[in-house]
Amino acid sequence: MSRIHVCSLSRIGATVAQTGASHLVTLINAGTPVERPVAIPEDRHLFLAFNDILEPMEGMTPPAEEHVVSLLDFVEGWKPEKPIVIHCFAGISRSTAAAFITVCALRPDRDEAEIATLIRSGSPSATPNLRLVRFADEILGRRGRMVSAIEAIGRGRDAFEGHPFALDLDLVR
Repeated sequence: MSRIHVCSLSRIGATVAQTGASHLVTLINAGTPVERPVAIPEDRHLFLAFNDILEPMEGMTPPAEEHVVSLLDFVEGWKPEKPIVIHCFAGISRSTAAAFITVCALRPDRDEAEIATLIRSGSPSATPNLRLVRFADEILGRRGRMVSAIEAIGRGRDAFEGHPFALDLDLVR
């Protein structure tokens, strides 16, 4: 079964080792040291550097359309026979948005609200970055459904670090 594992920076090594992941996505502030696990070849690691903000702010890099395009290009090259790990600093906002975007992109027939609900049940602190979701919604032609789904689950519980969770690429019944 194809799975997307979401975690924080502090848990990437353990998560990659436990899951046997073949690909890794890092969404983190520029300059934050990230040690790529040796099991992940360099060409299977996407590093996107931007701040976890919703609006442009002086001295910070906001999530941009180009980041979403890079993510979409990368996950299109992922062969889902093995899992992918997506992480940010805390595993709460950027990574949960990227996991949501990944499922919406690779499985266009899946319902956005159902995916968002699965994210919430997998991680009570998940608060997907709405700026990333807005760009993806537009690019994927989801007509506001991605944004509505994330707004419907609302802000997650306050936490310093998110609870690691997995999201199935395909609907499991």
